[in-house]
Amino acid sequence: MTDMIQTFFDAWGTADAAQRRDLIAAAMADQFVYADPRTGADITTLDGLDAYVGQFTANAPGWTAKVVQSDGHGDHQRTIVAFCENGAARQHGTYVAGLQDGKIARLVGFVGAEGITA
Repeated sequence: MTDMIQTFFDAWGTADAAQRRDLIAAAMADQFVYADPRTGADITTLDGLDAYVGQFTANAPGWTAKVVQSDGHGDHQRTIVAFCENGAARQHGTYVAGLQDGKIARLVGFVGAEGITA
């Protein structure tokens, strides 16, 4: 797993807006694309991604996002994330990342993770 993927998902549980934005900025390449089933369209700006992650934090206060499994090949990484309330996983997501110089250039998420119980 790359550190930047963990850094990105650490932002999802960060209530402090400035700290959350710093984490996202540290994880993402200068040019990136983010998409998941709830985005509606690709997100390609730091402002847009920060606002999107901020919505999660506002709608699920106290929840966190924890990388529970990750594997990769070259500049591609597959990651399973547990979205947790009070430390208990309530939802999982599967993400596929394309990396550039160790940062996330493309991240596409899907709801669910077959066979994950963590």
